[in-house]
This record gives sequence, structure tokens and C-alpha cells, in this order.
Amino acid sequence: MIFGGLMMLFAGISAIANDDVFVTTRNYAFEFDLTGWGWVHLILGAVIVLAGAALFQGSTWARVVGVGLAGLSMIANFLWIPYAPFWAMVLIALDGFVIWALCTAPSPSER
Repeated sequence: MIFGGLMMLFAGISAIANDDVFVTTRNYAFEFDLTGWGWVHLILGAVIVLAGAALFQGSTWARVVGVGLAGLSMIANFLWIPYAPFWAMVLIALDGFVIWALCTAPSPSER
């Protein structure tokens, strides 16, 4: 989660700092200002990094929050596909693995 959150954070910084890095698509159904998407990715990435750090404590609430945040990240990256298709697909796959790992790993009480 920390890696995925950092990658979203960096994509957000890149979108905020330099809008001409990304290719924009015309007539996109979820059209949003690229700087706005950058802020969404920046904030969501920072929250995901914090939740990933909380997972090292082994708390159940961090796993539940992690699954929810990874799901939100999948949605945000799906909507981000027209701006960075390959990178968005990589992060969607990474979030899928995060959800799988958080849902199948034994809880601290089962160890």
C-alpha cells in the first residue's frame, strides 16, 4: 500500500505542477480539470501511505480501511485512464493485489 500510495502521490504532484506532461482526451465522460485530478491523487495517495504505515502495527481497522482505500484508488485510477493509460492500469492491478492480500492474510489473533 505504501508503494501504491507513493506512486499516486507522485502522479498527483506531477499533474498539479506541470499539466502538459499528460495527454488530455476530448469528450471524456468524466472530464475534470487535470489539476483537480492531481489534487485527488495527491490527497488519496497521502492517505493510502498513512494507512499502509498503520498496517505495520497489525491492527484490524487498518486492514479494513486499507481495503476501502484500495477500492477508492482503483476507481480513481480507472477514471485516470485517459490521462495516463499504462500507469493507471498498473496501479489498478496493484490495488487488486493489495485488496487480495489484505483479505486473505491471517489476522493477528490467528497467528
